[in-house]
Amino acid sequence: MSLDVGPPEPPELEPIDPDDYEDVEVVSDSDYRREELGDFLEGGAWEEAFDTWRDDTDMDEDTFAVVEDLGLFEEYDFFWDAFADRVGYHSPGVPENWKEMDIHPELNTWERASTINAELAELGQIVCDVLKASYVDWESEYDAPDDLPEFD
Repeated sequence: MSLDVGPPEPPELEPIDPDDYEDVEVVSDSDYRREELGDFLEGGAWEEAFDTWRDDTDMDEDTFAVVEDLGLFEEYDFFWDAFADRVGYHSPGVPENWKEMDIHPELNTWERASTINAELAELGQIVCDVLKASYVDWESEYDAPDDLPEFD
């Protein structure tokens, strides 16, 4: 299924520590290279990833409109995880208590809430894959600990 919409603006990457997220584990105390990743997003990575996602998403136009109304595309976070030599991400989504919060009149089924969360996670992964494959040209610098045993 293909979604007939244009790409939203890429997210602006704020200086957030990924360790603050409950669902992301980053084993690194390095620079997260958000400024460079933000430049890549602005320079075409976001649109390229969005086009790939849009061609295969299960999200329909009505659900996409809910995501835009809620400003969820702006809430993505992308960061460099030097330890894992990868681009990491935190995906926005609909909170578990969305029904009690009454956050949008068209957010009215569990199916729609689940679709939003699953498809936004999928878009986040595609963005990371595009960034790593076509934009990121640096390699992690691994410093081995001094106390590693020496083998002959």
